[in-house]
Amino acid sequence: MFESVGSLADGPWIYAVVALSVLLDVFVPVLPSGVLVIAAGTAAAAGSGAATGQVPHGVPDLLVLVICAATASVLGDLVAYRLAWRGGERLDRAIARSRRLTSAQERLGDALARGGGALVVLARFAPAGRSVVSFCAGAAHRRARDFVPWSALAGLSWAVYSVALGYYGAQWLGATWLATGVSVAALFGAGAVAGYVMRRRPAA
Repeated sequence: MFESVGSLADGPWIYAVVALSVLLDVFVPVLPSGVLVIAAGTAAAAGSGAATGQVPHGVPDLLVLVICAATASVLGDLVAYRLAWRGGERLDRAIARSRRLTSAQERLGDALARGGGALVVLARFAPAGRSVVSFCAGAAHRRARDFVPWSALAGLSWAVYSVALGYYGAQWLGATWLATGVSVAALFGAGAVAGYVMRRRPAA
């Protein structure tokens, strides 16, 4: 079973691949970072279920996976935030031309000003939401102390959820492509719900 799915995540290099994918998908949202994290979680479940009771060499560690994915998520947010902060008038004009970006910037500003950042956490699950929020926070020159803690919570929540999907999906359905597919569908489902809630959220 482990060979059928875990071969994709066999070896310590999977941490670097996951970290790089999560770091960069703030700029290229189509990168399959969530799928990689889920596949690694599935491989971890397959290894933990080995008949010998011992984890085979190269099986991903769940805690390391979560830390790796969450840290890369926050770092990616910070890079986008700082780039947007220094983007100047050109970026401001680009945001002003987009009603969606302007609305997101206003909502984010209101949320952070009230001391709440649930929008940041929701955006981490929504398609391209992480990118919009990170760039808008930087472009609006929101204080880092208002944005970074929520970015950290968002990254950790997303990482725990994604790893858990892969791990428990394999525990319940077996370490097969079916388990991975169901887990990925659950991740996309959470993204769809988050996107819907963000669209329905009042701007003030």
